[in-house]
Order: sequence, then C-alpha cells, then structure tokens
Amino acid sequence: MHGIGSLDKNLLVCATVNAPDCRLFDVRKPPFALYGLYEPQSGPVFRRMPEDVAKRVSQGVYRLHGHTAGGRIRFSTNSPYIVLKCVMPCVHPMPHMPLSGSAGFDLYIDAPDGTESLYHRTFVPPIGMTDGYESKIEFCESGTHYVTINFPLYNAVTDVYIGIKEGATLGAGAPYRDCAPVVYYGSSITQGGCASRPGNAYPAMVGRTLNLDHVNLGFSGNARGEDEMAHYIASLRMSAFVMDYDHNAPTAEHLRATHAKMFATVRAAQPELPILLMSRPDHARSEQSAEYRRVVLDTFRDARARGERNICFLDGESLFRGPFEDACTVDGTHPNDLGFAQMAKAVTAVLKRILRDGKMQKR
Repeated sequence: MHGIGSLDKNLLVCATVNAPDCRLFDVRKPPFALYGLYEPQSGPVFRRMPEDVAKRVSQGVYRLHGHTAGGRIRFSTNSPYIVLKCVMPCVHPMPHMPLSGSAGFDLYIDAPDGTESLYHRTFVPPIGMTDGYESKIEFCESGTHYVTINFPLYNAVTDVYIGIKEGATLGAGAPYRDCAPVVYYGSSITQGGCASRPGNAYPAMVGRTLNLDHVNLGFSGNARGEDEMAHYIASLRMSAFVMDYDHNAPTAEHLRATHAKMFATVRAAQPELPILLMSRPDHARSEQSAEYRRVVLDTFRDARARGERNICFLDGESLFRGPFEDACTVDGTHPNDLGFAQMAKAVTAVLKRILRDGKMQKR
C-alpha cells in the first residue's frame, strides 16, 4: 500500500537527504551556541539538569531529564540549505502527539539583533526511524540567515550535526537579551505535550516573543514539588521562575504539603526574584481542578499577606476562555498549538509586567 506521500508530495518525508556538497559540523563546538541544556558541550547525551540531581529527585525525573525540551541551537550561515543529522538512543512514538513535536526539530529565522524570530520549516522525522534521522531544509532567499533550531520535546538526543554547503559561511547566532533565563517548572504541559512541533510549547513561544533565554524543567507526570528539585531550582541563576506543577500532584493534600514549601525554598535563596504561580489550564473546570487551584491561590495570598511583592498568580481557568476554548486540547488535558498559544499570550503579558531591565539578573 502506498503512503500518503505518493498522493501529496507536500506530505512526503524523506529518510535520507540529497546534499553531496554538504559539510557537517558538531553543534557542541563553536560557533554554535546551545541554550536550555545543562553543560551541553560535555556528556554522552544532552540533558536539562545534572544527572546526579535528577536521580535523587525521582526515577521518573531521572528518566525524563534527558528529554531535550527547551534546548536550542543558534548560529548564522549563508548556505542555501541546512541539513540536520541527529542521533537518538531510542524513539517512543505517542498516539496523541506527532513525531514532529516529540522527536522533530523546527527552524526559525531570527533578526540579527534577536528581536524577532519567525518559523520557517520543520525537520520532520520519517515514520519508522528508531535511532535518529537526517533532514534538509532549504531557504527561500539567498544571503546570511540567523537561525534558531529547537530540540525535540519528548526524546533523548545523543548528537546533533548541522550540514551546510561546502564553502558557505558559518558564524554566531542572534543574541538573547543580556539577562539570566526564565526557568519553568511543571508537568507534561510545561514540557510541551502535545505541541505539533517544539517551537509551539508555551515556554518557547514566550521566549521568542520577549527574546528571553529559558530553561524548561517540565517533567511529564513527574513534577511533584520534591525538596531536592526545589533546592536545585533555588540554586539556578534566573530572571524569573514560573511554577506550574499542580497537574502532577497526586492529591490536593500532596500539593498543599509541597507548593508553599517549594515557593519558600526558592524565595529564601533569591529574595528579589519575580515568581509566577500558575494553576492548571482546564476548560472542564472540575471539582478537583478547583481544589488544586485553591492551593495555588493560597500560596499566593499568604505570600502577599507577608508583604511579598515580586509574586504573581495566573489563573489557569482563564487561559482557554473565549471562542474555541473547547478546541485547545487534544484530550481534555494536554494543549494543542491553539492551547499553547493562549497560554503563551497570558504568560508573556505577566512577564512583561514583572520583568524590568533594572531588575533582571545578568547572565
């Protein structure tokens, strides 16, 4: 039986690329700049946090800390095309998330000063691939392009190589604002499930809009507000902390026992840090959601009553409201691209308000 690619060439995904004049470069070496990953120049795989810390947090976090959500590559080139070659230890297809999001890389063209970043194309994995793939993207216009490539949301990656035409230039990418990254901690929603491609996870959307670096510490099903995780986050250099993990709390009692405690741990280490507390986006507005929302709101209200000013609350119940709110998820829980866009719009508005240049920590 022929695949859909035989009927519609726009849906054809090739398993190999045709670029005989291509030269490959390892992204762990200059002039490539890597963001959103922990010490990416070293180690056998790309990670989001130290391996030993992840192992102490939980077995689930240890298994997921090698998923590359939030990882980015930045560089510039005048090559008419870019080839991406990635090596992956394994691939786990999911029924409710396309491979283009879980295992794909997507490419954005940036303004040279970093003030704008627009989607161009996606390096789409072929069906049936098990340990990596090669993919090629061509540019519509000639000249030097400043490029951001986002790593997969739900896959481990061992190596990435970028190929450009032999003799083409290769240089530094566009800069982010000269400040520490925004750190996000939360559930599968924070990690990016179930975006159609990596750049559509809400932390990535916010980062592009504000030209801010970010670190995605979303751990699908395994963000439980553990003490070890709280202390690790408290140690990070960051411009703001977005705390969004109530979906993974097994009970309201567990959330009440950990939520205010995690906030207090981070606040004790960084007294002036802007912190955004979010409750789950939930168009169904179940009683459980309402109970969890009360816990998050209590953390916020108690902090404000103690005189806290660098703290905000974003009501998850409001995120999907309006036209097409019932079209914002793939399964009633995980946002699709529309849902993530709604979340990004709301988070961007809050961060614009609380992040002022004079307050942001330098890198």
